[in-house]
Amino acid sequence: MSIGLAATSPAYSLAAIIGPVVALVGVYAPGIMLASFVPMLLIASAFYYLNRVDSDCGTTFSWVTRAMGPWFGWLGGWAIGMTGVLIVGSLANVGVTYLLLTFGLDDLVDNPWVVQILTIALIFLMTAICVIGTELSARLQDVLILAQVGALLIFAIVALTAALNGTSEYDSLIPELSWVNPFGAGGAALTSGLLLGVFAYWGWESAVNLNEETEGASTTPGRAAIVSTVVLLVTYVSVAIAVVAYAGVDFLAENASEEEGIFGTLADSAMGGWSWIVLLAVATSAIASTQTTIIPASRTGLSMARRHAMPRALAHIHPRFRTPDVSTWTVAVIATVWYLVVNLLSENALFDSLTALSLLIAFYYALTGLACAIYYRRELTKSARNFVLIGVGPVIGAILLFWLLVESIIDMSDPANSYSGVAWLGVGPPLVIGIFIFVVGVIFMVFWRFHDGRYWQEKPGVADPVLAAGGAHPGDPDEGAGR
Repeated sequence: MSIGLAATSPAYSLAAIIGPVVALVGVYAPGIMLASFVPMLLIASAFYYLNRVDSDCGTTFSWVTRAMGPWFGWLGGWAIGMTGVLIVGSLANVGVTYLLLTFGLDDLVDNPWVVQILTIALIFLMTAICVIGTELSARLQDVLILAQVGALLIFAIVALTAALNGTSEYDSLIPELSWVNPFGAGGAALTSGLLLGVFAYWGWESAVNLNEETEGASTTPGRAAIVSTVVLLVTYVSVAIAVVAYAGVDFLAENASEEEGIFGTLADSAMGGWSWIVLLAVATSAIASTQTTIIPASRTGLSMARRHAMPRALAHIHPRFRTPDVSTWTVAVIATVWYLVVNLLSENALFDSLTALSLLIAFYYALTGLACAIYYRRELTKSARNFVLIGVGPVIGAILLFWLLVESIIDMSDPANSYSGVAWLGVGPPLVIGIFIFVVGVIFMVFWRFHDGRYWQEKPGVADPVLAAGGAHPGDPDEGAGR
């Protein structure tokens, strides 16, 4: 579970979105965090049931291939891999920056060369830990996730207490139950807020990518994914209520563009000399996520290579550590190159590449939800439980995410909605980056289809309880229905 939680980078995610969400929906920010949880939980159910039938580290790639065929499966795998490439450098950069701030080394933060060198060093360090082994990774994540979630909850308690006692130096508010109403703001504000909320929850499925390296591969990772989303819900809603109550809507809305600064400012105000705890939480959050974000991309590369959908070298397993070393280092190198290139363009270009993530996230999550219902389609009418948990739920989650995908495209088409505020090819840079990633993927997919067509010989199938491992009963996916 710690791997899944760390991959979402809860402290960093909250620092990045809390200001903009409040600017959009005001006091209903906690409601947005609650509403964003719904599609994540529905898709987590799909991950759980699909992992039971196919404990493949390629997750979405493997499952969508089984249910919908190789073309959709390949694109789903490509989307997962590219999310790691787009965000690893940014996470490492934030980790380095906040770690320097924690120790009062502000002058070094202002030196871009120092920050970039340390960022690259951190990427390679976290990659090495990934290669050395899953057990070491999990132990490290246990420490890091406890540190950041604990710090966030401490901050929430202190800030909320100050708001209730009237000792906040801002225009504090008394929390109300109506704040958790996600439809309070309504309209376009709700849609935009949900886009940010989905980004905050993204990453909980990283534990499932380690299913082949986990005891109880068919059940433990899936359960960890579901539990991770619930823990995130409690953390996000609690901190959102505390922040809105402590600082009030006006301050947060007026300083939305300084979202990371807001978190640091509020921590300093609420916790005084102990503000370093929150700064350290954001640092450890980003550092932990740097490592765990490499895992899904590298394991997906391994799975694709094993099935001849990618170059075979990516399937190489380290003889001592038994991890996909070539795939892992390949992700790290490409992510580092991407980080350096976008940094040369501008700091805003780095942020714009992160905004483009929402396209990839919504795409492969939605594909997974549809794949679950399609794969189990013959089992859906055999019980109400099947119908809801492996049919209606995942499909509704997929529809919500496809809707958010369309809304993202519309939003990103306006250059004013980007960090840089300039147009690339007449639209916002995030949309150009997102389309570029998909186009490159399609070109490479077509090339590989003609280079090595073995993967494309796979045919989609449906769940067949007769072939289930362990003697599963018809219509009972909980017993491990297999193809």
